[in-house]
Amino acid sequence: MKKAWPDKRKPAADSDNAAHSNMKRYDHSRPKPARSLPLLIGRKPVLEALQQGTAVEKIFLLRTATGPEIQAIKQVAKEQNVPISQVPAEKLDSFTKAQHQGVVAWTSLLQYIDLQNAISHVVDKGEVPLFVLLDGVTDVRNVGAIARSALCCGAQGLILPTSHAASLTEEAIKTSAGALHKIMLCRIPSVPQAIDVLKLNGIQVLGTNMRGSVPVYESNMQIPTAIVMGAEDTGISKDVLKRADQLIHVPMVSQFDSLNVSVATGMILYEALRQRLVKG
Repeated sequence: MKKAWPDKRKPAADSDNAAHSNMKRYDHSRPKPARSLPLLIGRKPVLEALQQGTAVEKIFLLRTATGPEIQAIKQVAKEQNVPISQVPAEKLDSFTKAQHQGVVAWTSLLQYIDLQNAISHVVDKGEVPLFVLLDGVTDVRNVGAIARSALCCGAQGLILPTSHAASLTEEAIKTSAGALHKIMLCRIPSVPQAIDVLKLNGIQVLGTNMRGSVPVYESNMQIPTAIVMGAEDTGISKDVLKRADQLIHVPMVSQFDSLNVSVATGMILYEALRQRLVKG
């Protein structure tokens, strides 16, 4: 049963910090630092961390690893929506010189919240839901920039699938200017599964596509909305295109291929904020 949504929402938070003049510039010519997240090493430490509720960003398992502890790690990770990557021994050895027993995990710098709980939290506050769902966005700087725009434009949550998604490292947090610490982060096994949860809660799903049938300014984002953003090279997946309630696009003057995904997200989110401020 769909929830009754309020017509008005609280005014958006002050977004002065989002001014373009304050955006950090990155020298892309310099080599990128290795991903640095605190490590958990070994079967028992990783399993105990999962069982105790420690936030884990990603688990790396030796492809040939077997045994009851490995099976337990896989099961608990699945229950907690923690991504697992099965890798060769060389990959694990690159993380540590310690005896890793075929298991290494990155602990998370951030906390995740269940998607249903996040939606309920927004509704309980009397706000109209606005979420951003990422489909195949793997660049950490893009994710950080998207989180920054989302927070400044009034989106309450960022939804990330466990596969084909960027790990939220220090670089992502730095690019977000701290927004990743302030916006709700929801991790879910797949984008289609996230869409099912959103629709069950009466939230419309807007897919973005260069050939979308509706210009972004003609869509109605005053109602509960989730915006799906895809990878720059492939866009949102075919399954998502079919599941979306509406496809939208950002009109452009030139015939250039596309906008950067974080820039496009910011433009769409600003239109959502504009519509909601006008209504308010």
